[in-house]
Amino acid sequence: MSDAGWSLILGASLGLGLWVLVSLTPMLRRPLLLHRVAPYVLDVSAGARDLVARRRVSPTRVLGVVASPVGDRLAPVLRAVVGAPDGVRRRLRQAASTETVAEVRGRQLRWAVLGGAAGAAAGVAGAVQGGPPALPAALAAMGAASGAVAVDWLLQRRAKRRLARISSELPSILEFLSLSLAAGEGLQDALRRVGAAGSSTLGRELAGVVADAAAGTSLSSALATLADELGHPAVTRCVEQMRGALERGTPLAQTLQAQALDAREAAKRDLLEAAGRKEISMLVPLVFGLLPTTVAFALWPGIHVLQVGF
Repeated sequence: MSDAGWSLILGASLGLGLWVLVSLTPMLRRPLLLHRVAPYVLDVSAGARDLVARRRVSPTRVLGVVASPVGDRLAPVLRAVVGAPDGVRRRLRQAASTETVAEVRGRQLRWAVLGGAAGAAAGVAGAVQGGPPALPAALAAMGAASGAVAVDWLLQRRAKRRLARISSELPSILEFLSLSLAAGEGLQDALRRVGAAGSSTLGRELAGVVADAAAGTSLSSALATLADELGHPAVTRCVEQMRGALERGTPLAQTLQAQALDAREAAKRDLLEAAGRKEISMLVPLVFGLLPTTVAFALWPGIHVLQVGF
């Protein structure tokens, strides 16, 4: 960078710092009567509110306005790297984690700092060995981004594994519910029985719905909240059927049995698709591990005999 560029950056930093210091400096002159009375008449005087609002000028507002175009363009990139708050909140709920979004951000920050430090150390070692001067900065940025992405990826993995567990439990839960409803129980009693029957993941979620309904929330609203928070398509369809039965009085036992059958068929299709993907991955150790070893054992005796005989 040229001297003019460095001068511009350093001058802007100095001006911003001086502005912050000046804005934080208390008034050295004696306050006017108008300024002393204004805080006590804010509820009845618009002029007093304007006077109090403009007494202090914060430089961060100007800085935010200046940096807003860059921030608007970097916001999608940052959301893709660290995850949007709504997405993080949804994944925390799907993973049944007690963490908050702020705690996840703090963990991402710690991992980013550690990754940046590791990347900077590797870059300095490479630069000492004759690498390019920009290598430490590049590796530090890559390490920080990798640390932040790793936290979000681990959270996504936990959420997916729990949703997969819910998918595997859904057919049995639906059949249990349909049997309870066919025996004459109401929907809330059937949900309570299913929630107390075992320690399944979906059973605990339904037990939470029953607890919310017992606390005063309507059962339909509690089911809708569960469907919105989990974001599981099959659970959402079942919840819609349950809400329809609650609001319109439609029969539900046969519908749940049909949905349980559909869930089992979907599980079979997912199993076949997973088997097809694993078939390709199973060829990797065969082609790159077992086959070269077999060829080596077949060729080595002949090569050894040829070397010894000649």
